[in-house]
Amino acid sequence: MPKVYVLNKHGHPLMPCTPAKARHLLDSGKAKVRKRTPFTIQLLYGSSGYKQPVALGVDAGSKTIGLSASTEKKELFAAEVKPRNDVVELLSTRREFRQARRNRKTRYRKPRLDNRVKSKHKGWLAPSVEVKIQEHITAIARVCALLPIAKLIVETAEFDTQRLKAMLEGRPLPVGTDYQLGEMYDEYNVRQYVLKRDNYTCQCCGAHPSAKKEVKLHVHHLESRKTGGNAPNNQVTLCEHCHKLLHKGKITLDKKKRGHSMRDAAFMGIMRKTLILRLRSELAIPVVETYGYITKLVRETHHMDKSHTVDALCIAGHPLADASDVIYLIKPVRRHNRQLHKATILKGGVRKANQAPKSVFGFRLFDKVRYQGQECFIWGRRSSGSFLLKKLDGTKVKDGVSYKKTDSIGKRNKLFNRRKEALLLPMPKGRGFRSVNYDEANICGGTERNACSEPGSLYRFDREQQPEQLWLQQCCGAEQRAGYFRSDCKGGCVQVGHKFRGGAGAV
Repeated sequence: MPKVYVLNKHGHPLMPCTPAKARHLLDSGKAKVRKRTPFTIQLLYGSSGYKQPVALGVDAGSKTIGLSASTEKKELFAAEVKPRNDVVELLSTRREFRQARRNRKTRYRKPRLDNRVKSKHKGWLAPSVEVKIQEHITAIARVCALLPIAKLIVETAEFDTQRLKAMLEGRPLPVGTDYQLGEMYDEYNVRQYVLKRDNYTCQCCGAHPSAKKEVKLHVHHLESRKTGGNAPNNQVTLCEHCHKLLHKGKITLDKKKRGHSMRDAAFMGIMRKTLILRLRSELAIPVVETYGYITKLVRETHHMDKSHTVDALCIAGHPLADASDVIYLIKPVRRHNRQLHKATILKGGVRKANQAPKSVFGFRLFDKVRYQGQECFIWGRRSSGSFLLKKLDGTKVKDGVSYKKTDSIGKRNKLFNRRKEALLLPMPKGRGFRSVNYDEANICGGTERNACSEPGSLYRFDREQQPEQLWLQQCCGAEQRAGYFRSDCKGGCVQVGHKFRGGAGAV
């Protein structure tokens, strides 16, 4: 059964309660709704502050982070976090714009070789690694704000990239001095290694330089340097003629594919120690480090399926706890695109205004909306009020949807939450307001201009802008004028389609 997270009147987390208990507190005016997803209430009175020991297990990763907060009996919170992996591409794009700017007529600027971040800040990490560390810390802090976490256990990993490459390529595993004598040992640079590896032969036409024939050889990137890097498995030898034809699109290299990337393994090795040190310095709770072989032993001992949330539950030390039936999906998104990344330089140095305003009819990028009964996010917008709607996992819902057909259910945040299973928790009865569909209740025949005459029945506000959504309210039989209830209506006065803070008439 889903739990409702509870905060005391000072905003500090308490143990969660059942939806029935939360509904009773809201009806009696002893609590207020603090957050919709995950559903959280805040008490308006002093409480005893009783807490059980809750452990938080974190399965650190480069592409997916597993979180699980549990006691010995129950799992209270489970989530998967998808860190950002677009930082490398964005930085490469920025580098391209800066290089293009240097070629234009600009004033002379002195070199700033000594003014670099690496020389000024000890412990500097690449932005692609730094953003992953910050997302780990942010996700953990969000769970600590919902539950009284008493202990934090983090699983870190350090991968042997040379051993992994040997296993993928079918070579003997490195032993002893083999780690010092790598694949590029005794080579001047990557280009020389690639030419020697390919036997100084074009991998497309087979041309080979000799005393009778001069062939100019190039090193071609199978994937763009922006995304694939300068790794040897991303480069291949081509002659000058084939290289030009390839870039013109007249020939292809279908049989040549980029080798397996070790970027994620490198990320984990770099961020491993830094993550633990920062967590211990920023959090006031004990932070314990564990390892993957321990997690695997616990999971296989109890015959549990492999997943990030299951691993996090094993890391927390409570594999026998009742698993949560709700798993949240958390995905960080960009707040705003800088013009530097996508601007087009026109005549006179004027940048094209190729993006819509930040706010379009009250909606912003990545706002959570409801469209035809589906909860989705705004992934694109035009100044005319046309939106591109997608789900959190990137599934396209529809393009070109008018703002009149969408209903805002949540402003954008740095982290978006979505339940993988079932629906969101229904809003508690009593104070508050919730949206329902036609089939959720026995709706009377009353419309916006024709009030229902039967007291106590559900009254329908059917707006043209949102025909798929209904705002329901108990009707006392009073006449409705200009979209408002009369002041003598026991259900209260409310504008059509807007939230209602009702009493006895609340749905």
